[in-house]
Amino acid sequence: MTVKQALSQARRLLSANNIEYASLESELLLRHTLKLDRFQLYLDLNRELNREQEEAFWHFTRRRLGGEPTAYITGHREFYGLDFYVDPSVLIPRPESELLVEKALWLAQSHDIATIADIGTGCGAIAVSLALNLPQTKIYATDVSASALEVARVNSRQYGVAERICFLTGDMLRPLPESVDLMIANLPYVKDSELPRRGSISFEPKVALSGGPSGLDKIRRLCRQAGGKLNPQGCLLLEIGQGQEKTVTTLLQSLFPSSLIEVTQDLGGIERVVSLCLTHNRADAKLGNRVLPKARD
Repeated sequence: MTVKQALSQARRLLSANNIEYASLESELLLRHTLKLDRFQLYLDLNRELNREQEEAFWHFTRRRLGGEPTAYITGHREFYGLDFYVDPSVLIPRPESELLVEKALWLAQSHDIATIADIGTGCGAIAVSLALNLPQTKIYATDVSASALEVARVNSRQYGVAERICFLTGDMLRPLPESVDLMIANLPYVKDSELPRRGSISFEPKVALSGGPSGLDKIRRLCRQAGGKLNPQGCLLLEIGQGQEKTVTTLLQSLFPSSLIEVTQDLGGIERVVSLCLTHNRADAKLGNRVLPKARD
């Protein structure tokens, strides 16, 4: 069997089983099998796979057909242009979460941000991406899962930023030793009743998905705790799920009535990131996002 034949057969199998992006996924599985980058894979499509390579490739393909995410099979996931190691102890980073990094970098240009806390860091994708782009910033990365933090440490060492990220085990803000200028959180926001029992997402850790009966249990907790760990001119960035914008912004307005709150859509047009700044400046008005009016005291 040639590379071209393997890609074609796997693509048909994945498509027939309603797996999205079948072409991309078959390519990723074959690249993982052959230990090749994309250029090398397509350099010789008529290359013959040996018996061992064929067996390994179809083993990986069967795992994918069984619902296991490709990222767990290969141990890799791209995020913000970087390659991160992932395993079943962490949530697989989503493209929409890159918006948190983009917003944080924008805030760093217009606000004095010396310390950042990434709450619920998982594989460390956000913390590492920020450490690479903001080399003068001190970063804390917390997670309730010790095994998730081990994955995050692996990724921080891979990119040479391990000494600049302080990894802390604990629930929410409890392990933070000081107040910070920017708090970022991609917390679970799926309702317990909507947690999938089949498919790729069912392989991911429940603790990283379950947001309680309302889907907002952990986000509400963080909002109520944030004031005690944000510096007087601090900012908060929250990723939320579809339809959760009004509830979250209303809560934040009640907790921080003099703050500036804005909501940013992802590429799919879903209200995805809620931003809060305790104080604001002229640059905040130029974000191009929908900004909620300042609440009256």
